[in-house]
Amino acid sequence: MGIAVPHEAPVVQQVNDPHQETMYAGLRYLRRNKKLILGLSLLGFLALFVLIGHLTWDLSRYRPLSVPATRPPAWEYPFGTDNQGRDIFAVLVLGTPLTLRIGLLAGILGVTVGAVLGFSSAYWGGWVDTVIRTIVDVGLTVPGLLILVIVAISFRGGLTPDQMALVVASLAWVSPARTIRSQVLTLRERPYVQVARLSGMSGPKIIFKELMPNLLPYLAAALVGAVTAAILASIGLEALGLGPIESPTIGMTIYWVIYYSALLHGMWWWFGPPIAIIVILFLGLFGLSAGLDEIANPRLRRQV
Repeated sequence: MGIAVPHEAPVVQQVNDPHQETMYAGLRYLRRNKKLILGLSLLGFLALFVLIGHLTWDLSRYRPLSVPATRPPAWEYPFGTDNQGRDIFAVLVLGTPLTLRIGLLAGILGVTVGAVLGFSSAYWGGWVDTVIRTIVDVGLTVPGLLILVIVAISFRGGLTPDQMALVVASLAWVSPARTIRSQVLTLRERPYVQVARLSGMSGPKIIFKELMPNLLPYLAAALVGAVTAAILASIGLEALGLGPIESPTIGMTIYWVIYYSALLHGMWWWFGPPIAIIVILFLGLFGLSAGLDEIANPRLRRQV
């Protein structure tokens, strides 16, 4: 009679995937970064609003005299119509991405020029730093709105959305140039930069391979801030009547609200929806900027 030998349970080796662990850690951190989640949610809501409008609505109604004028909100006109006979819902569906396009173009141009000047000024120093720093300091002291008004007036025959973006971008580089310069000054003395210098790496290579990758989260936050400031500047210029008159941007919608005194005539549906879009847009951009700043700033960063 033999002795029964108990069977040992097979040993299961757990294989840890570093990419999977990184993804889980990123998701856990994203869950704790509530500002970033809020910003992405609000911007996603606007994107969904625009997408549904493009798929389901007759957007030709944004043209004047395309619908009956001065109609309050109803099933056929969810946001009502204005004095010019335009469907406000169609105007906002087209105007929201157009306004964001102006801000994105101006912000990208501003951060790009500011990054080039900031990196050059901080890394090479000397007379390059003196010239760039002087220009930036002068640019920060001049009244920006006044300069933008003068530049916008110089375009005869009206502005297109792309020209409006260029007008706003003419001053959008000043603040990024100064803040990026201060960040590069703190990085250029780090040991890995000194090792790159001693190894014979050229200045442009050090900037692109060593400095810029470490500043990508900060540059992303700076870009969102520049886009927000550019949108605010474009809406301000358009509200003064200096924007693309025939384009259904949010700023031009505010201009027509002021021009026809919609508030005095009790046409709340004319100024209510564009203001709500502006609030959602700026809250979304603020949350996105604050969330990215938490990632870029070690003092604000939380442990995953």
